[in-house]
Amino acid sequence: MIDLHLIGIGTGNPDHLTGEARRAIAEADLFLVPHKPGKSDLADLRTQIIEGVRDDAKIAFFDMPVRNDSLPYLARVDAWHDEIARIWGATIATHPGARGVALLVWGDPSLYDSTLRIAARLNPAPRLHVVAGITSVQALTAAHSIPLNTLNAPVTISTGRRLRDHGWPVECETMVVMLDGECTFQTLDGAGFDIWWGAYLGMPEQILEAGRLADVSARIIARRAAARAAHGWIMDTYLLRRRA
Repeated sequence: MIDLHLIGIGTGNPDHLTGEARRAIAEADLFLVPHKPGKSDLADLRTQIIEGVRDDAKIAFFDMPVRNDSLPYLARVDAWHDEIARIWGATIATHPGARGVALLVWGDPSLYDSTLRIAARLNPAPRLHVVAGITSVQALTAAHSIPLNTLNAPVTISTGRRLRDHGWPVECETMVVMLDGECTFQTLDGAGFDIWWGAYLGMPEQILEAGRLADVSARIIARRAAARAAHGWIMDTYLLRRRA
């Protein structure tokens, strides 16, 4: 049976690696590293993190499949996960001597990441080992030096798609929005919210904006577009809080 290690690596900063993550990297026989067209920087970052721990790693690159946009959203994602799992299995099969296989996962494998759902599709099923990592939520609040929640209050973690389709939840005070490529905060009343936004969190390229949403919304949109054009990709997240 194969041991599959899903290793949370934080947001791209090698200093985000925990001691547990370093041990898992040091012990793995094979690393699966996805490659996305036009996003070679992400594969390079994973490779650099691996090579920062060891110089003898066996790395197998694989091309990420493209989602079928003609399908409804959930069906599209489900089919995409099936195809990724098939590619993982085929890639692992080409290395029959590997018993400890690892994937490096941005942030943490449990928070708005589908690696665990994809791993569950593998047949035969591997033994799973999950290594927790620093999430973009933690990196965001640390970068802005703010607490995640207000006193004795809950926090909602959601997506841009949910915010766009359903609006601001009635009893929500603080929301962290992930996976938002459309700057959905534009749909809110800018006078009623504060925002703390960050991209490339924890990396040398890190950029931050914060303030009343009405005052900084346009600046965030412009800086996001410029950064994406310059790097070819962007990872960002933001925290919204209803103004008293």
